[in-house]
Parts: sequence; structure tokens; C-alpha cells
Amino acid sequence: MGRIASFVALGDSFTEGLEDPADEGYRGWADRLAEHIEAEQPGLAYANLAVRGRLIDEVVGEQVPMAVELGPDLVSLCAGGNDILRPSSGPDVVAARLEQGVAALTQAGSRVMLFTGFDLRDVPVMRLAHSKIEIFNLHIHDIARRHDAFLVDMWPMAVLRDRRAWNMDRLHLSPDGHRRVALHAAEVLGVAVEEDWREPYPPLLPAQWTDARREDLRWARQFLGPWINRRIQGRSSGDGVRPKRPELAPLVNR
Repeated sequence: MGRIASFVALGDSFTEGLEDPADEGYRGWADRLAEHIEAEQPGLAYANLAVRGRLIDEVVGEQVPMAVELGPDLVSLCAGGNDILRPSSGPDVVAARLEQGVAALTQAGSRVMLFTGFDLRDVPVMRLAHSKIEIFNLHIHDIARRHDAFLVDMWPMAVLRDRRAWNMDRLHLSPDGHRRVALHAAEVLGVAVEEDWREPYPPLLPAQWTDARREDLRWARQFLGPWINRRIQGRSSGDGVRPKRPELAPLVNR
């Protein structure tokens, strides 16, 4: 897209960078992408307004106006995943709200970068949302075309079907998963990088059935149960959490 002098990232835990630890807080694909842009085009101003647990209405209603006020060259917008995982949320409604956010950003003069959802068909429990994610992704492709947005299509990223791309909670990417998404996003933007996100992982020995079921039970106790409890109680993992980079600032000042 030519020179990117300013970049604002919007969304939830995916964009906040959960499970990609940094010296302070989390790094994540968006920070990594900003680093790639800075390496090629020094002088980038970067903000990250994403907060874990945020729903589409919160991202579009709160973060989008903040991004419009900042007026960056590029805005990444990945939202709706937390809604799609809820049985009561339909992909058509979530997509319509997403498009409102894209339209507002585009009308303000920013180029927008969108992301499709992951292919979770092999993830226990999460595979129940597989069909909803497929429908949501079709909407995202259409929204990207209508608004001339960049699109990072994560659905066909075969490397993200490897468990090494994921944290043990099966909800968030591992540091290497974040690294690969950042490389893909850089490729979509035309930003030069030295690594290839498609590089396959070394082969793994097949897990024993009993070991896999034991791991499923541990995951259900440690992660699925608390996630369900928060839904029932109307709480969010992002309650009280503030954006980690609320203002456009030089990346080197982080």
C-alpha cells in the first residue's frame, strides 16, 4: 500500500497478543507486524487498542471511534470471534456490525485490514462453531471486497492446524502462531520479510489415545470450565483491562 506512517490495531485478545509474552505484558502478531513495518519503513507510529474479551459492539462502538480520531494510514480490525463462539450470536448480525466499523474507518481515510476466522474443526468443543465461522468468513470476504480492504485469510493457513501454533488453552495462538500471522499480514501489505509463514513444522509422533483424552480432561478443567463460568456470570477476561498502547507513538519507545 505504499508507505505506512501510522498503524492502529483494534480487536480482542488475538490482537492484544495474549499468550505471546513480552518483557511487559504481551507482544502478539500486531506488535510483530509493526516491527516488520518499522524495519522496512523507519518512523512508524503505532497504537494497539485491542482488549481481551471484547465483543463486536464494544470494538465497533468504542475502539473504532478512537481509531478515527487518531487518523492512521492503516487500521487492522479483527473482531467478532468472541460473539461467534456464543450460541446466541448469529454470523449475519455480527458481520453487519463489523461492516459498520469498516465503513466508518474507510470514510475517515484509513485503509483497513481484515482477518478471517480460524479453521477450528479439529479443536474439541470449539469445532461446534465451525459452520458459523465459515459463514462469518464469507461475509468478511464480501466486506473486504466492498470496502477495498486488505484481507488476511487465516482459514486456509494449514500451519495453524498444528497444535504447536496454539497455546495450551486452545483459544490463543502460541508465540510461533503469532509470528506466522504477522508474517502473513506483512505479505498481504507488501512489506518485505525474511521468513516464510508457510514453513512446515517438523513431524510429530502421533499422540496415544489415552494421553490425548487425559489432555482433553485437563484442558476442560483448567480452561473450558472457567470460560463457561465467566459466560454464565456475565464477566469478561478483559474486565478492568486497558489498551496497552492507547496512543500513536514511535515503536522504538515501547
